[in-house]
Amino acid sequence: MIQFTNLSLRRGHKVLFEDASFSIHPGQKAGLTGANGTGKSSLFALLMQKLQADTGDCSVPKHWQIAHVKQETPALKQSALDYVLDGDVVFRDIEAQIAQATQLEKHDQLGELYAEMERIGGYAAHAKAGRLLHGLGFTANEELKPVKSFSGGWRMRLNLAQALMCPSDLLLLDEPTNHLDLEAVVWLQDWLKRYEGTLILISHDRDFLDAVIKFILHIEHEKLTLYTGNYSEFEKTRMEQLALQQAMFEKQQKQIAHMQSYVDRFRYKASKAKQAQSRLKALERMDVIAATQAENPFHFEFYPCQNLKHQIVELEKADIGYGEHKVFQDLSFSVTAGARIGLLGRNGAGKSTLIKAMSGEKSLQKGELKTAKDLHIGYFAQHQLEQLHLDSSCIEHVLQLDPQATEQAVKNFLGGFGFQGEKADSPIRPFSGGEKARLALALIVYQKPDLLLLDEPTNHLDLNMRDAISFALQSYEGAVILVSHDKHMLNSVIDEMVYIDGGQIHPFDGNLDEYQSFIKAQIKKAEAEKTTANNVVPINKKQNHKANKAAKNRLQKLERMIDDYTQKLVDVTSQLSDESIYEPEKSNDLSLFLNQSNELKMKLDQAEAEWLDLSEELEG
Repeated sequence: MIQFTNLSLRRGHKVLFEDASFSIHPGQKAGLTGANGTGKSSLFALLMQKLQADTGDCSVPKHWQIAHVKQETPALKQSALDYVLDGDVVFRDIEAQIAQATQLEKHDQLGELYAEMERIGGYAAHAKAGRLLHGLGFTANEELKPVKSFSGGWRMRLNLAQALMCPSDLLLLDEPTNHLDLEAVVWLQDWLKRYEGTLILISHDRDFLDAVIKFILHIEHEKLTLYTGNYSEFEKTRMEQLALQQAMFEKQQKQIAHMQSYVDRFRYKASKAKQAQSRLKALERMDVIAATQAENPFHFEFYPCQNLKHQIVELEKADIGYGEHKVFQDLSFSVTAGARIGLLGRNGAGKSTLIKAMSGEKSLQKGELKTAKDLHIGYFAQHQLEQLHLDSSCIEHVLQLDPQATEQAVKNFLGGFGFQGEKADSPIRPFSGGEKARLALALIVYQKPDLLLLDEPTNHLDLNMRDAISFALQSYEGAVILVSHDKHMLNSVIDEMVYIDGGQIHPFDGNLDEYQSFIKAQIKKAEAEKTTANNVVPINKKQNHKANKAAKNRLQKLERMIDDYTQKLVDVTSQLSDESIYEPEKSNDLSLFLNQSNELKMKLDQAEAEWLDLSEELEG
């Protein structure tokens, strides 16, 4: 287990947390939360032995394999699949040893190496890497593309897949959903729920935390505290504690005021001086209870809209695409004043492309974009952070939009977004991704938009800022088109959902939980189709749900298949354990047995996975 004993950690002269003592047991899943700058990333560095504790001890079992997501990906020529396979260093090591032994014709070593490869499940490594890539949104063709051909966001997905590929005892994930769409988030959520190792997860997505974790590690006021329960339960517990602390604070303040009044009145009166001095010493010894500081540091609202005509944007018979590739064809879509639309769809369906076209940033290949007269559009996308002027301050950014504004008015405005004092007046070059995103959102709010086009606005933002945006959008008068993987924000802001598929926009009448079920059904359908391609008959779960008898028959058949595959695999393994099979004259037999072993392992994995799914369905 991970043991923290009287642990204290500093960054420079700043205390991050001190005197922390608790344990995280094998298999537990904990969410690590706290405001930006409180020490979450430093705690990860400590667990990976990149930092040393200032005092106390952080103990991680020496034999544990720790997996984490790299923050940078070099422009490599190797394929995406090979890059992900590199995450399993044990597999790669045995693979290299087998290649070397084969080249040197060390047949006596090959038997042991093949047995070790089987023990670690190495024959299923390529299939596992393919499933990870597919779950994170990569197509079969993209698996073979070089890493350098992918954009930054997609390379981060490759880094995530590589971390998940590692057969780890401890998995450290820092905002893993930042570069994912909702479909990939749903897949990752289910993968992490099945993960058998210990997980520590930094995330500002409360719905994602609720679905995955059972404990919360929270950093606040230089204290690192472990809570039992998911994020919603933690939040409730914390609010109760804050309410109790505030009540105790107010009670103590009354006691202090009463004692101080007595001291002030009688400390110089001879008959009461002794009692006054006693109360004064009691005041000096008293552990002062701090007032609670639970208020959100971010507070802003949108200005009243100026252009509230019924129909503000319309695409008419539009073709939108890139060269010969048409993402949308003959598309007609309109947005009315006050509409709040959540834009859903699998990765690559065209959500960002549609928003770019509606903003005017992307030209139509055919058709027409109509907008209301004098319409003010606020468009947020991640690439716009790169357009900020790094050597300008927050104040200068606003004054570039409104040269007539007074500096004090601009400071007051920026304060609601957490930019105060030197922060508002300094160049933004050293700003974090979250701070730049906050500034970009502030600039949009300042321009009084009638229509907001928001493409993943919560990436890099902490929970307080996400709550502030959701709260401000609830009273916003204008129209909103929102793409987000944050279910909580979607639920808080949107009134209707549409999803993109096949170059068209379709209404979705259900809620987000139903959409999540819709996504899972699509994922299972795709996996079933892949299973069919590998000659294992998939089950039609919707039909079998209505026909328990057929499902039970299928379950029995799968059990017989598993027994058959297992026995055949034992026989083949026995042949491979015979040293004589590695003699040069038996190379054809060796190749045959290896192929049979790989094929049987694949079929066994698929049959066992189907058996598990069907068993869970029948139990449900």
